[in-house]
Amino acid sequence: MDFKYKGMTVNERLYVSGLMDAFDKAAKEEDIERVIEILKKVEITDESAIREILKELGLTEKN
Repeated sequence: MDFKYKGMTVNERLYVSGLMDAFDKAAKEEDIERVIEILKKVEITDESAIREILKELGLTEKN
């Protein structure tokens, strides 16, 4: 994996990748699967980090 986002915050990663608007839209629509897909595109792959981001957004994963 080419860690091109290493050292960046989640917001920085989303901005640089051009995915900020798509992420905001998915979060607003509570589209958890899309939020996770976007996070993985910006190299957020740690499941505990993803869960924490979802929690901060007020979203919960479907069981």
